[in-house]
This record gives sequence, structure tokens and C-alpha cells, in this order.
Amino acid sequence: MPVHAYLVVGSTGAGKSTYARGLAERLGAVPFAIDAWMVQLFGDDRPADAGYDWYAPRIERCVAQILSVVASLAAVGTPSVLEIGMTRRADRAAFFAAAQALGVAVALHAVEAPVDVRWARVEQRNAEQGATFSLHVTRPMFDFVEGMWEAPDDAELAAHHGVRVPTA
Repeated sequence: MPVHAYLVVGSTGAGKSTYARGLAERLGAVPFAIDAWMVQLFGDDRPADAGYDWYAPRIERCVAQILSVVASLAAVGTPSVLEIGMTRRADRAAFFAAAQALGVAVALHAVEAPVDVRWARVEQRNAEQGATFSLHVTRPMFDFVEGMWEAPDDAELAAHHGVRVPTA
């Protein structure tokens, strides 16, 4: 079965957005970025004290809708590049199962960089607010995601046509 979608994962500041944009361009694929969806759909409604409990169900709904669109694109032969979070192995496993049920073959691309390089990138992105900026990431936010991040191991990569993408 040909690959229909490319799931790009990595911790905060790894270079996922830049990599995903380039990959989508090279493949002629439709890009999907969870941050853009969240800002567009929920940004105006976000409470000042929004935390994980506020974000998690909204991300889950966005991912379900994105997967539905990806399945429609796959049916007509159009690939997709997905930068949609998936920081934990269990979340990725559920995503792969849902994609498989829809007949969507997904390749896993794990973007990697050392923590000090990633934090420096986040600080630069916060300051410049360029093409990959969607929200200001504080150090506590960075550390929270860092604590959740579960990098794909060799078995997970092998099971999903995976590659490691070093960016530092």
C-alpha cells in the first residue's frame, strides 16, 4: 500500500514546522498543522488560564477532523503531511489504528534536536514571530511538553515506515 500521509513528530522547537512545510512542498502534499487549526478554531475562545485540560479535547476533535479530510485526500491520491502533536506513544498508536481503519497508510517522521537547541529556537521564534509562529511558548509550557514527549523508538519507526530527521 502506498503511503498517503506523513506524520511529523518531535518535541517543542525540534523543527517540525519547518520540516513539515518543506516535505509538503517536495511531495505536493496538503499540509496540516494543529497549531494553526487550534488558533483559528479556538483562539478567540481560549481562557487566559487555559491548560492541558482545556487544550486536550479540542486537539482531539481537530485531529479527528483532520484525519477525515486526509482519508478523503488519500482516496483521490493526494498525500498529506501532518504536524498534529502526537507527543505520546499511546496517542500515536491510536492515531495509526484510526488511520488504518480508514485505509490511510501513514509514514512516521521523527524530527530531533538537543533540548538546548530547541529552547533557543523557541526563544527566537517567540521574538521574531515569523512563518512558523502561532503562539508564544513560555519556558513552563516548553517544560510541560518536554515532560510528556515520548520519542519514537526503533520498533515504532520500523512499524510505520519511519525515519529520524536530525535538525541540529
